[in-house]
Amino acid sequence: MQEPIILLADEPTGNLDSENSREILELLKKSNKEYNQTIILVTHDDEIAKEASRIITIKDGKIADDSK
Repeated sequence: MQEPIILLADEPTGNLDSENSREILELLKKSNKEYNQTIILVTHDDEIAKEASRIITIKDGKIADDSK
């Protein structure tokens, strides 16, 4: 079985309802903990971003903020 060390997720909940969005986030968190994967998730949803352990905000193509 392949176990990548980095998982890229571009708007993984963008077109989902809140229940399915929550399920996807829980699966990503589980993957992070169980397989020690780094997850890079792109989102425009502040509520989803708040779930992250680190938030890097990009504005006009540059890093505007890097919060841990």
